[in-house]
Amino acid sequence: MSVKQLRVRGLCVRYGHEAAIDGLDLDLEPGRSYALVGPSGCGKTTLLYTLAGILKPDEGTVEVGGQALEGIRPGTGLVTQRNTLLPWKTVRQNVALGLSARGVDKAQAYARTLDILSELGLAAHADKYPAQLSGGQAQRVSLARTLITSPDILLMDEPTSQLDQMTKEDVQDLILRLYKRRPVLSVLVTHSIEEAAFLGSRVFIMRAGAIVAAFDNPHFGDESARMSEEFYRLVMELRRSLAEDAA
Repeated sequence: MSVKQLRVRGLCVRYGHEAAIDGLDLDLEPGRSYALVGPSGCGKTTLLYTLAGILKPDEGTVEVGGQALEGIRPGTGLVTQRNTLLPWKTVRQNVALGLSARGVDKAQAYARTLDILSELGLAAHADKYPAQLSGGQAQRVSLARTLITSPDILLMDEPTSQLDQMTKEDVQDLILRLYKRRPVLSVLVTHSIEEAAFLGSRVFIMRAGAIVAAFDNPHFGDESARMSEEFYRLVMELRRSLAEDAA
């Protein structure tokens, strides 16, 4: 797997006459996990989809590994907040879609699919259909479908927002464990301050199309962090930053 850096300079993205992102600069290093947190409409999802090559900048540049991003690239994986599994395909078939699109032969795709389903605790559900899964199981399948292609950049758009609190924390734990096994450049967009503090080694506060603050997270990687007072001190610091900027 190649190592990629993301570099953003002078990024502007507009919807009509309204700027969702306005003159943003950003450097994201290989192997680090970043979180973007901010209120609805602040531009964080627009930024994520621009990094994915789905949205085209009106001004400025996005570079991946020193090369200008011209559109969707095979090495970037995207996990969305909504269940986008195909209801007429089984779990195994849904996960294998990315491999089929890349021309991987059926025998190899089958073996790799079973491997990642086992890794994510989904082997027993391989022949089920999406309607037979819980919300947490469906989101694990979405993660498996993205990770099976071995992306060098992983982008996540509120991947736990549709889940109850206990299931949300289970999926957060899984994301952290997967990152620790295979640390690739990861960017998480979330409304949840606690989720940002748990899954971001560096946390960015966004408002009105700009990054207004950044925090390094000394607790990142600690799977028991939610049990510590220090973790919640960071959460309160992030919360104060959001509140002060909104004032």
